[in-house]
Amino acid sequence: MANWVTLNNGAQVRYVLPNEAPTFPSYNACLDDPAGLIQIGGSLTPEWLLAGYQRGIFPWFSQGDPILWWCPDPRTILIPSEFKLSRSLSKTLRNGGFTLTFDQDFASVIHGCAYSRDETWIMPNIIEGYSALHTLGYAHSVEVWKDNALVGGLYGVSLGGVFFGESMFSLTSNASKVALATLCQQLEAWQFSLIDCQFSTKHLLSLGAKAISRDTFLQTLTLALTKPNKVGSWQTLKSV
Repeated sequence: MANWVTLNNGAQVRYVLPNEAPTFPSYNACLDDPAGLIQIGGSLTPEWLLAGYQRGIFPWFSQGDPILWWCPDPRTILIPSEFKLSRSLSKTLRNGGFTLTFDQDFASVIHGCAYSRDETWIMPNIIEGYSALHTLGYAHSVEVWKDNALVGGLYGVSLGGVFFGESMFSLTSNASKVALATLCQQLEAWQFSLIDCQFSTKHLLSLGAKAISRDTFLQTLTLALTKPNKVGSWQTLKSV
């Protein structure tokens, strides 16, 4: 049975045990401090992850923390057709010598996102959970190759007409931008409604992302989830 625990700042948040069925409280339970936290505990099994994403809730926590679930307000999204393709990036897409693949090496992409930076929230249990989702056909990766070496990419979760972006990495200039641009092109062709970027960064905003209210996001999500799931391997090959 779920319990409510009191944080150091006096706020109360719902706590569930790892073996419990995936459930979440009302969005009214989202805290203002820390902003958007809605639940602690649970598990990172595919059942928990899919139940969360279907409600616009995602896990995010640091090493040593319990699993923390979030639904922030505002929420940052990117409409695939609104991706800002600069002249320089357009030139890179045409002449950069990159090869783009989908779902060819999910494991290397998620590990690249985890270990290409000094600090990471992508713990072994995160890797295990999303790898299981990938096996089931719900989590997907975009790989950027140059001279047969993986130099960047991104991964996320697909449900209905939404791609829930999780992380991206780049080992060479513009590789992650190329991955995102290619993803947007493909999602626009598939008539996806949006990419969930979760939180705002200057980098994402410069590429066309925008912040909307949580209520607007949840309304948009509800409609987008009525579209059929594109489950399975996205084995599409593209050279740029």
